[in-house]
Amino acid sequence: MSEIAAGPGVLRSPPESRGLGGWLRNPWRRPVFLKGVTWAYLAWSILPVIIAVGFSFNAGRSRSAWQGFSLRWWTADPNDALFHDPALRQAIVQSLRLSFITMIIAVPLGTAFAIALDRWHGRPARTANFGMLFSFVMPEIILGVALYLLFTNLFKSVVHLGTGAQLFGLITFQLSYPVIIVRARLLTIGSEYEEAAMDLGARPGQAIRRVLLPLLYPAIFASFAITFADTIDDFVTVNYLSSTAATQPLSVKIYSAARGSPTPAVNAAATFMLISTLMAIGVGFLIYRAFSRGQRRAGEAGVADFVNA
Repeated sequence: MSEIAAGPGVLRSPPESRGLGGWLRNPWRRPVFLKGVTWAYLAWSILPVIIAVGFSFNAGRSRSAWQGFSLRWWTADPNDALFHDPALRQAIVQSLRLSFITMIIAVPLGTAFAIALDRWHGRPARTANFGMLFSFVMPEIILGVALYLLFTNLFKSVVHLGTGAQLFGLITFQLSYPVIIVRARLLTIGSEYEEAAMDLGARPGQAIRRVLLPLLYPAIFASFAITFADTIDDFVTVNYLSSTAATQPLSVKIYSAARGSPTPAVNAAATFMLISTLMAIGVGFLIYRAFSRGQRRAGEAGVADFVNA
């Protein structure tokens, strides 16, 4: 039984609670209802995903009746398997192409934008910050429709629907993620390290490159992982900005096939997207932990050297 303070230096046990009313009024009771709701939510969210993943290994064409374990819809079927169907293979290549290019462009731009917003003050900086946050909270369908109208009317002779338009849309939408993540890291670092480096003779560019960026590596790699994971399963933007079937990524192919008479190859495609997302997040987390651990050990070693000096 927990104890509560009754006065200076005096502890007493809380009064015994009897009955349902007393149990509900007891602030030390076990959160049974909260735990039940949490487990129910997890089951409601995860079980359908597990079932869909399981049927990607079904031996038959049914997506509702289990007919035995098989890799037919992954590699065994010469025509309809995920890695043998030309349309699905092209969709996988397009999804990976869009994800990698978006990640490579959006994260460096977002990092530079975050550093600029952290160092730049005044009304223009607040306006730029508002624009970035506005694109973050804007519903993606509005952004997709707006970019579609922009590329088909105002810029139709400059940017054509397809991979180029999809990249513009994805980079615009994903840019806010690295900005927010890196700015959060900047708030915990402060400007003392850069100032100390410049006091020791480093130029501003050298202070950013050799001092600030290594401290930002955990946030930068986390941004890479989140941007890749969010891009590879994007549907709204890439669907509006695609032109031909060759520019449709895997998410659009899955949606189109699910409205007809799909085979478990669609489940295999969805499982591939899920595995890619989990791998990206896992790799990003491991790199984040590695850099964070290294910085923590370096800081502890520096403190120990200072104490022993």
